[in-house]
Parts: sequence; C-alpha cells; structure tokens
Amino acid sequence: MAKISKPGERPRKVVESPDAKGLAKKAKGEKIDIDEEDPLAEIKSLQKEEISTEAIPVSELKKAKYEKQIPGEFDFDAFDSKGFGEGYSKDKRAEMEQMYSGTVTSVNSGEVVKGVVVGINDRDVILNIGFKSDGLVPLAEFKEMTNLKIGDAVDLFIEEREDAMGQLVLSRRKAKLVKGWEYVQTALDKDEVIEGFVKRRTKGGLIVDVFGIEAFLPGSQIDVKPIRDFDIYVNKSIEVKVVKINYTNDNVVVSHKVLIEKDLEQQKAVILTNLEKGQVLEGVIKNMTNFGVFIDLGGVDGLLHITDISWGRINHPEEVLKLDQTVKVVVLDFDGDKKRISLGMKQLTPHPWDALPTEIQVGSKVKGKIVNVADYGAFLELQPGVEGLIHVSEMSWSQHLRNPQDFMKVGDEVEAVVLTLDRDERKMSLGIKQLTEDPWTRQDVLSKYAVGTKHKGIVRNLTNFGLFIELEEGIDGLVHVSDLSWTKKIKHPSEFVKVGETMEVQVLELDASNRRLALSHKHMEENPWDTFETIFTIGSVHKCTIISKNDKGAVLELPYGIEGFCAAKNLAKEDNSKTEVGESLDFKVLEFSKDDRRIVLSHKAIWSAEEEKPVAGGVAKKKPAPAKGNTIQSINQQSEKSTLGDLEALSALKEKMSGGSGDAKAE
Repeated sequence: MAKISKPGERPRKVVESPDAKGLAKKAKGEKIDIDEEDPLAEIKSLQKEEISTEAIPVSELKKAKYEKQIPGEFDFDAFDSKGFGEGYSKDKRAEMEQMYSGTVTSVNSGEVVKGVVVGINDRDVILNIGFKSDGLVPLAEFKEMTNLKIGDAVDLFIEEREDAMGQLVLSRRKAKLVKGWEYVQTALDKDEVIEGFVKRRTKGGLIVDVFGIEAFLPGSQIDVKPIRDFDIYVNKSIEVKVVKINYTNDNVVVSHKVLIEKDLEQQKAVILTNLEKGQVLEGVIKNMTNFGVFIDLGGVDGLLHITDISWGRINHPEEVLKLDQTVKVVVLDFDGDKKRISLGMKQLTPHPWDALPTEIQVGSKVKGKIVNVADYGAFLELQPGVEGLIHVSEMSWSQHLRNPQDFMKVGDEVEAVVLTLDRDERKMSLGIKQLTEDPWTRQDVLSKYAVGTKHKGIVRNLTNFGLFIELEEGIDGLVHVSDLSWTKKIKHPSEFVKVGETMEVQVLELDASNRRLALSHKHMEENPWDTFETIFTIGSVHKCTIISKNDKGAVLELPYGIEGFCAAKNLAKEDNSKTEVGESLDFKVLEFSKDDRRIVLSHKAIWSAEEEKPVAGGVAKKKPAPAKGNTIQSINQQSEKSTLGDLEALSALKEKMSGGSGDAKAE
C-alpha cells in the first residue's frame, strides 16, 4: 500500500473524514476525477488507494486545501478552520454560482412559470421548466392548441415540486386561470377592450369566456336596445369591457353596451347638432306601447305617437308596425334641450282629405266602417284618414237619447247621409236616421194618434214631473205624474213604474208641428170619484187604516184603495190612548171634494158629541143630535161615579133621565 507523507515528517495513516462528500459518492459507485484546481482533488485521489485504519489529525488534513498538490501526494495545508466547501475566493465562487444557475432553476409551488415542450405522446405532454426534472401535463389541457409541437413555450402552474413518486406536478389549466385573472384585472384597471367567446345562454344574460374565465354578460348590457333573443350571440365572439370583479365569488361582469354607447355618443352629438323640424330621418323601432313607439335614431330616441303613425285610426301600433323594423320618420318638434323629440310618419304621405272625391257633398249618401264608438256618437271612416261623426241624436228619430252602442259597434259597415262638410277644417257630420222617413211627418200621424186613442208604449225616462213613453221609433209622449192614478197621490213616477216597463196610455193632446204628445194612464179607466161621491158622503162612517202620521195629522186608507186625511186633533180616542200606524178604526167623513180628490175624516167625531166646526172647502152643517141610546149610555157612565147614599146626586140623575126622555119624545 502506498503511503503519502509530507517532507520532513513521518508517514501518517489516512482516516475517513465525515465531511468528505467524495467518499459518500464512492460508496455509491460514482466516478471521481482528480483536478489540480479542485482543493479536494487530493482527497478524492486517496479513494483509489487502500485506506489505512491509522488515525490522522484533522488539522493536518485541512492544511492541504491551500497548498499545491504534487501528483500522488495530498496537501494537508489546503484546509482551514472555515469548513468544507467554504474556502473559495470571491471570483471563483461567483464563477461557479453563474455556472450552476444556468443549469438548474429554483421553483416554488403555486407559481406560474414558462415551460418548453420537449415531448408529446398520446396521453401527455413533456415539458422542461429548467428544474432538475421534467414535468408531465395531460394532452387534454392543450386541446385549444391544435398545432402544438416540440419547442413551443407555454405557461404552467406548479402544483407540487415533488409528489410521492418524486415527480414534478404541473397544470396548464390552472396556469391559464391564474394568468386569466391577471389579464382581467389589468383590463379593468386600464379600461381595455377585450375579446370574449359566448359559450351559452343563462338566466338574464350570457356566459362569456374571457382568458379562460367564465364571465357574466347581463342582458341589459348586451346592447343599447332591448334584446329579445339571446341565442343569436351564442358560439360567437364579442368585444366586451370588464366592469366588475368579485374575487370572493370568483365572479366577473362584462359589458358590450358600454362600447356601443361611446360610439352612439358621437353619433348623438352629430344628430342633435343638425336636428331641425321637418328633417327626415331613418330609425329602428326600439319599443312599443299602447300610445306610440320609441324609435332609435342612432343614439337618440324619439317618440312616434300613435296618432302620427297613420292618417287612419288604429288601436295599437302593432297593427301596422313591428319591433326592430326600420322606418323613415319626420321631426315634428323637439324641446329646447333637444332631449325629447316628437316624430311623425303619416306626414310623409299626402293627406287623404286632399284626395276626397268631389262627388261627396251635403246630402249625398256614403258608406264606411265604424272605427270608434263614444258616449256622444260614433265615427265612420269613409277611407283611411277621412272620418265623419254620427252624433247620437242623428241615429234615431226618437227624442230620447240612448247609448250609441245600442245602434252600432266597432267594425260595422254603415250607410249614412252627409249632413255637414268642411273640407278646409276637414270635418264632416253624418246621420243615419235621415235614411228613413220622419215619423212625425207621415200622413197617418194625426189619425193614428188622435185625442182619445189608446196605445201601448215603453217607459224610456223618468222625471220629477212625469215620464216619457216611446210609442214607436221617433214618437214619444209625456205622461204627467197627476195622470198616473185616479186614487193614489204619487210624488214621483218611480213609485208607480220603472224604466223599460210597458204601459197603456190614452192620448190627451196632440201637437204634430211641435212634436208633442200628452198622454194619460189613469184615463184608461173611468173616473171613480164620480162613484165615490155617492159613497163617501159627509157624515158617513167607514173603516179606515192609518198609513202614516206626522205633526199635522194622519193619512188614511179608505175602501176602494183611495186615501183620506185626518187632522191630529181628530185622531183622539175615547180612552185617551194614542193611535198607531197600521191601526184600523172607524172614521166619519167631514169633507169630500171630487175636483181636488180630497176626503177629510175624523175619529173623534165617532165618540164625541162636540159639534164639528165647518171645514174649509166643505159645507158647514149642524151636527145631528146624539141618538137616544148614546145619551143613555153617557148618563150611565156618569152615574157610576155617584153613590146610592148621595141623595142629591140621585135626584139630579132622575131629572136628567126624565129630561132625556122628553127630548127623545119631542124628536
């Protein structure tokens, strides 16, 4: 075995140094080259020699670190007390660090790094990121890169530097997400326009892929006008701007409308600057309402009122227009700030009144369609834009005005007569009753409705003074409230009849020139007061029922359904009790007037012997003497108050009885 010794010293045995990494490498079977520049080269060479088990001081071994070694010898003075591998000069260390840094990259988990494709197979893509080992990424994560080839550089996300199998775990998908969020944030900060791909439709909007992130595009942010079909944007690219980011919910909101608004602002400024009345513009119908449509003029909205759509009458704009339809309109008016623009479309065509045939004159017959029915009449359209009013009074010869809907409805084809015509004012009044003969001018009116003739009619109207009955179309008559009944006093016709009921009447008076007809219902029967005059004679007694009472007296119901009156003082009963409504008592007739149909009665006169005072309107008569039986009954009632022991009272009673008998005999 060869021995290495320093000149002048005795040979020493080499022992294994725990700090010698070379020995560990030899144990692994690795080859070690001897280099004169390497301070450990001498130690490495010893590994080829047989190592003695004799111990050598470590301090002597370290001296060889800085001494130039002679081949075959070991420099023990090259070592110092700084430790293994720390004796390099600054220049040497910098040179070695530069060489090392160029071969191996230091990476950390969770970072995004650049990788180079070094291999592709059926399942994975092999990538080199400059680390001590390469990584594998599933080929499915590169499906959008159809032309992937070796040498392409891609972004990769380091999930793990080394897993349980010692492999470097990379992800292309996560790298895209991390980079995507960075790009999205940058786009928001710098207000940049980015391009996205509409993947699908969702509730209230669209899902747009921007930088691999699914962003939400609300329906209200797609366009400045309402979008009714979102499907037309699916699977198409669209330019958007990021308007909101919520990292908590991983939510990104984008807008396409803001891009359009900027362009529209420029167009709007141009339109408003050159806006004038009478200017013809082209626009797109943006929205429809029952009163008109809103038209987009290229950044400025204008209102086209329903009355300015067509010269003819329409009930809703959708009858002639459609959404998203391009139309030409004329500017009718706009306010000072030019924010509200009134538009017209019918003004672009000639007015129909200008083309109205000259043959149409007052008195001529015309045909048309009913386009509107109001409370006061109906409008007949002769041609689109030309209408005439048929007033309700011109629909029938009847004096009683009715609802126009009783005669016609919208859509009816009607023939009418022109009553008035003003081409300058573009107004026309029409009538339909003129198509038939005026019933008051017929020759048979005087004979048909002569005084005393009887007819049937329908009650059309009630008033305080009477009611109107329609005997036929155009022939109305008045029945006064006093001519409804012979026996009852009617304050209002509603107490006797209702509107729409049929009533029999007799003609009392006829005035054909003034179209007046006086009628009576009570004259359908004979006047019962001629008979009542013989029944309800003054002084006669009848059973009556109290109908109502007040401070002045009571209204009584007499036989045969007639009514009479009793003053309050004549309602007194014999037992001083009060009379009540509904109570039936005997009453004596005090007064009867056939002309006034008035009967005055009294209940007090039945039991009281007091002479009644003459009644106004009646004949003053002396009341008849009381009957004998009544006088005796009165005396008996008074005698019950006396006692047999009262002789004076008994004597007076005898004198009265004898006096009463004498009177009775005298009669």
